[in-house]
Amino acid sequence: MTFEEIGLKSEVLKSLKELGFEAPTPIQEQAIPYLLGEHSDFVGLAQTGTGKTAAFGLPLITNIDNHATVPQGLVICPTRELCLQIAKDLETYAKYLKINIVAVYGGTDIRRQMTEIKKGVAIVVATPGRLMDLIQRRAISLSSVEYVVLDEADEMLNMGFKEDIDSILESTPEHKNVWLFSATMPAEVARIAKTYMENPFEVSIGHKNQSNENIDHIYYQVKEKDRYAAVKRLIDFNPEIYGLIFCRTRQETATVAEKLAKEGYSAEPLHGDLSQAMRDRVMDRFRSKDLQILVATDVAARGLDIDNITHVINYNLPDDIENYTHRSGRTARAGKKGESLVLINTRESGKIRAIEKQMRTTFTQGTIPNAEEICEIQLMKLINKVIKTDVREKEIQKFMPTVMAEFEDLSKEEVIKHFVSAEFNRFIEYYERAGDLNAQTSKDDRGSDDRSNRRDRNSDGIESGKTRFFVSIGRRDGLNPGGLLRHICDATGLNSQNIGRIDIMTSFSFFEADDQYATDIVRQVSGTNYEGHDVSIEITKAKSGGGSSHRGGGGGARKDGSGFGGKFQGNRDGGQRREGGGQRREGGFRSEGGGQRREGGFRSEGGFKKEGSTRSEGGFRKEGGSRSEGGFKKEGGFRSEGGFKKEGGGQRREGGFRKEGGSGSSDRNSTFGKPFKKKS
Repeated sequence: MTFEEIGLKSEVLKSLKELGFEAPTPIQEQAIPYLLGEHSDFVGLAQTGTGKTAAFGLPLITNIDNHATVPQGLVICPTRELCLQIAKDLETYAKYLKINIVAVYGGTDIRRQMTEIKKGVAIVVATPGRLMDLIQRRAISLSSVEYVVLDEADEMLNMGFKEDIDSILESTPEHKNVWLFSATMPAEVARIAKTYMENPFEVSIGHKNQSNENIDHIYYQVKEKDRYAAVKRLIDFNPEIYGLIFCRTRQETATVAEKLAKEGYSAEPLHGDLSQAMRDRVMDRFRSKDLQILVATDVAARGLDIDNITHVINYNLPDDIENYTHRSGRTARAGKKGESLVLINTRESGKIRAIEKQMRTTFTQGTIPNAEEICEIQLMKLINKVIKTDVREKEIQKFMPTVMAEFEDLSKEEVIKHFVSAEFNRFIEYYERAGDLNAQTSKDDRGSDDRSNRRDRNSDGIESGKTRFFVSIGRRDGLNPGGLLRHICDATGLNSQNIGRIDIMTSFSFFEADDQYATDIVRQVSGTNYEGHDVSIEITKAKSGGGSSHRGGGGGARKDGSGFGGKFQGNRDGGQRREGGGQRREGGFRSEGGGQRREGGFRSEGGFKKEGSTRSEGGFRKEGGSRSEGGFKKEGGFRSEGGFKKEGGGQRREGGFRKEGGSGSSDRNSTFGKPFKKKS
């Protein structure tokens, strides 16, 4: 099928011919004839880079009245960059139709956009946030809209635009055509289709969530501490790379980009902390290929529409599998080949299997190139560059006698050796001591970092020469051993050799580090942010036998295993067990008779509130006026002599408190006051 056979206007065909469009892509071939001939809703599922803009743009500019002065067509997309790109493409397609197309997006003067709309517009291309601003200011009316296009619908929902999209669609006429285009079909996208569309015609290029077949997916297994070194080797092994490196957090993005730039790589970051002007400058440099590598977060890179990207490097995997689909979809656009490279540690191979299953694709396990392979690649790059260099005979002629005289005592072979070595020695020197970065999965890699388990540990259970720290976040906050290691090293400038054992619990964590850095670690890491969670770090001591170590300050009395400090902690080894007592504490407590179990302890956001009775503010408040702020206070003091005593089905703490009708379970090492009662 050709574009002439589809039924487009002659003016549009003229534009396409000038652009060099020859034959429609699969999504264009199936979508355009339908959208031209039927007045109905439509769902198109296809990866980015498959020609979706033309698939909806060509029928849109063909269907509307090109003399319209109020919006008949509305295109909603997730980011400013994509908004500008779509508007530019539509203007190109409509070059000979003179259709007024206006792009509205955040980060620029809204008054100028209001003026352009007031002059008259047939098609509006908008980001959800800015369009809502215009609607609320009554600067735009959507009452005449006949066609609404939701482009990259899954990304808009991932970015939190669900409410805005609902409000925008409710501002449009009930009888309109909704065309939804998306790379994946998560539940929220399906909800929009069900709510705002009637019997949509669905076209899916490949299976839902399927990866672009032109992308080679390759994963490399490395130790956590070697991620950055591995990225450098992958870049060096692909000297013509024009690519994206994806990181999870803004801080990690900035750190990786800064390190690469300092070492001479053409790299810059793109993340949410950059101003709009800085984002524009970075994107302009990347589009013009003045910049070779863009280091970005998922949010910052959403909606990027850039051709010819050769590689996507995943510095670490995203938490959401669908985000991997978007990441990898930045390469292999318009039918070209591309590679998506993934770095994983020894505990993440299961994530690769999950992505393979959902995306219906296959990953190949790669090997981080060694020094010899990289040096060979770089040497051939240099030689090819020299051979292809244009010789400007006239300009260099007057210098040649002097140059030839300098080389007079050297043979041709010696000249070449000296020339190559002058440029190449830096690679040889850098890699001559480089080891193998490829890691192998071991039986111990199952959830905690046991790098120091086999080292000598003192009577407190801590490695000699190390200090143990308590961390206020845990597994439920998205923390894993590798993430904590990277966060500590990024914040302090230490390397992984300075960090010892890492234990990740449900709601808090522990790690060990060299004694001499203890003060710096507390000062530099406390108050930082890990993926949206504030991080607090305190020095703690794990005493053998379950004794407590008291320390002044915000946490009150703390035992590395059970105590109050904003969170309830299990003992150093993740829990404690009382033989014959019917009760086991696993980082928290389990009450066999009370029907309540928390593994990893419980987390109190500023304490906990008990309906109608107790309240804790950073500690414990007991009915009757006792209040603790930052520790534990009970009227008359608090004293434990031997723990609990069970009397007639209740609990009694000699010198402390008595609970009538309690659960009947005892724990000699518990330091919490009045147990809270589970609601029936």
